[in-house]
Amino acid sequence: MAVSDKKILTRLYLVAGSLFLFSCAVVFKLVSIQMVHGDKYRDLAEKRTTKMFTIAPNRGNLISDDGSLLATSVSRYTIRFDAVTVKAEDFQENIKPLSEALSKLLGKPASHYQQLLRKAKTNKNRYTLIARNLDYSEYMEVKKFPLFNKGPYKGGLIVEQKTVREHPLGKIAERSVGYENVDENGYYSGVGLERAFGAYLRGIEGKRLKQKIAKGQWKPIGWDNIVEPKDGYDLISTIDINIQDIAHHALLGQLEKYKADHGCVIVMERETGEVKAISNLGITKEGKYYERLNYAIGESHEPGSTFKLMSMVAALEDKVIDTSSVLDTEKGRWRIYDRTVRDSKHGGYGKISAAKAFEVSSNTAFAKMIHNGYKEKPSRFVNRLMSMNLHQELGLPIKGEGTPVIRYPGDKGWSGISLAWMSHGYEVSMTPLQTLTFYNAIANDGIMIKPRMIKEVKEWNKTIQKFEKEVINPAVCSRETAKHVQQMLKNVVEKKHGTGHRMYSPNFSMAGKTGTAQKNYRDKSSDKFGYISTFAGYFPADDPKYSCIVVIHEPDKSVGYYGADVSGPVFKSIAQKIYATSPMVDEVDMFQAEYENLEQAYQKYYAEAQKKYNKVPNVKGMSGMDAVSILENLGLQVEIKGNGKVKKQSVAQGTDIKKAQKIVLELS
Repeated sequence: MAVSDKKILTRLYLVAGSLFLFSCAVVFKLVSIQMVHGDKYRDLAEKRTTKMFTIAPNRGNLISDDGSLLATSVSRYTIRFDAVTVKAEDFQENIKPLSEALSKLLGKPASHYQQLLRKAKTNKNRYTLIARNLDYSEYMEVKKFPLFNKGPYKGGLIVEQKTVREHPLGKIAERSVGYENVDENGYYSGVGLERAFGAYLRGIEGKRLKQKIAKGQWKPIGWDNIVEPKDGYDLISTIDINIQDIAHHALLGQLEKYKADHGCVIVMERETGEVKAISNLGITKEGKYYERLNYAIGESHEPGSTFKLMSMVAALEDKVIDTSSVLDTEKGRWRIYDRTVRDSKHGGYGKISAAKAFEVSSNTAFAKMIHNGYKEKPSRFVNRLMSMNLHQELGLPIKGEGTPVIRYPGDKGWSGISLAWMSHGYEVSMTPLQTLTFYNAIANDGIMIKPRMIKEVKEWNKTIQKFEKEVINPAVCSRETAKHVQQMLKNVVEKKHGTGHRMYSPNFSMAGKTGTAQKNYRDKSSDKFGYISTFAGYFPADDPKYSCIVVIHEPDKSVGYYGADVSGPVFKSIAQKIYATSPMVDEVDMFQAEYENLEQAYQKYYAEAQKKYNKVPNVKGMSGMDAVSILENLGLQVEIKGNGKVKKQSVAQGTDIKKAQKIVLELS
């Protein structure tokens, strides 16, 4: 027994010793954690319960040249409720008025919010969703509601803010306005002006501390951010929303009429290169049109007869011909090697001058002119084209510009027929904007201006950077040559034999060139065979204000496909509407012309109108207030739409007052 007791006692000592050593180790570890590694573990614990989040800044606005918004950032707010931080007495006192306030703002019954809030309190929910997607004014109201007005700790109010991008014009110019995205690695992608000028628009991120709560959710700590975000700069674009709207709807109507695959239109200010409108529309499987790609900038294609302007300028500059040189159109057919050049008119045009060949758009005349004039040294023709910058991209800030193709002798694809085919727009390739830039240069007496879509970068009223007019080439040709081809472009519309004569109007002048290019012409049996219909030019013809190009791809051949029929009417409609609404036209009546200050002259104007006239006056260009006063004093009932100055009146000037009881004024 003694031996057994001794063994038991030994074992007890061992167990006690082990427990003592284990206790010492625990104490040592606790002291080590507390004193030696305390800062490390406290920091780790804090990181696991709190975290710094980035706050996206408000992206800068993209603004039209008249101050209208093309793209803007809008803050949206999500409201949540932390039921744990709220004292029971505060909760009971405020739940009813809070529920009623939420019901009034958000539309659901007050009982719904009472039930939601009580359930959150019972379950100790720290992240109950109250409302999503509130705008700023709604958010400010919520902050003043009972209980919520006590803040995030006493009132349990949790506010999450996000920024969304909105386009007030909707789908109009959507592709040119574009978008910008960023991935998890910080790489940016996108299209249009939003992507091209993203560095200005983005702003600088802010920082905010959040605390981890139940179910892996994070709750903001306090009201204030650690680092406030810095909003992006605003961009002032060259886009004129009135011209953009005109261009968009004119193009859309023609695409629908001709059941075309896609098309684009660009309107550019001649002197400055400012792009005032750019519209790109393509068809969907449902037969609707929307801005799916930026064809105007990105789609390089054979331009067809619009390239005859480039060929004519080259030939005149190199003295290959002059405007009176006679060319034989060979009954509309001219065979060169194993290929035949054909005119659209059966039987051709006979023997005609070079100028008339341009105006009637004779393929045979141009093929002969360029082939015979340059066949001994074809590089001379190509060098001339290159001296006019036709082989170079415009260097636009918007990514995706199509590459022009001007082959050089010896390049792959060059052959004995290349000169003849290049002369009327085949075996070359250009984007619509590149083509328009050359036409704009001719309207500008040979000065080639780089197209520009942004005027300046601003921070409130402070200009950060200006984008000035940039000259690409001070003289693509001599002024003499420019004057010659300007007259030809004018004759295309004004002369009865001109391919664009159906566009002629005695009320305003236009100049330009039609173009009809075959697409996938090597396989006419293919479903892909079609036409590209183009009209490029400028207006007014004698003192141009704007240049414009319209390109429509694959119109229904059974409806029509010639440039004069398909694209020409779009050009005319745009020119006519801009002409009618811009200061280029003097549509003010004698009283407006006589008195520069209408407000000072109003009494005299009205007295004269009452005494001598019983006709409806022209009030276009007047302020809405003055126009309403004048018309109502003449006994008319007036209805106004919009704000600003009168741009349209429903009853024409000169209508008998007795026959016009009501007049509608559209203001801009």
